[in-house]
Amino acid sequence: MKISHIEHLGIAVPSIEEALPFFENVLGFKCYNIEEVADQKVKTAFLKVGEVKLELLEPTCPESTIATFIEKNGGRGGMHHLAFCVEDGVAEALAEVDAKGIRLIDKAPRKGAEGLNIAFLHPKSTMSVLTELCENPNK
Repeated sequence: MKISHIEHLGIAVPSIEEALPFFENVLGFKCYNIEEVADQKVKTAFLKVGEVKLELLEPTCPESTIATFIEKNGGRGGMHHLAFCVEDGVAEALAEVDAKGIRLIDKAPRKGAEGLNIAFLHPKSTMSVLTELCENPNK
């Protein structure tokens, strides 16, 4: 597996509308995309920091994994996951990490925000960091 770069950092927030002023007005970043990923029960907002993206994640229902994460973190949210862009495709990367004994959350790629193919690795196998693999959009 060849990782080309950090694709994004996922940050769980109770409300994108309430979080954006900090990222835009204080840090000076610009939100360039807001979308809902219905099957993941989340609304996302993307901001660029150089070549890396920040993905704000707001739950769209109480059953969302993001809602659970926020609740476990005292209702404040926080750093949720780290996403890497893989050169050879997510399916190939999953097969490789699975063969190396890494626990998978996703056995096969699925569609994520911005139309990327994605898959998650279980934090129990990744130094307690929820890790997302994203397919290189230029592939």
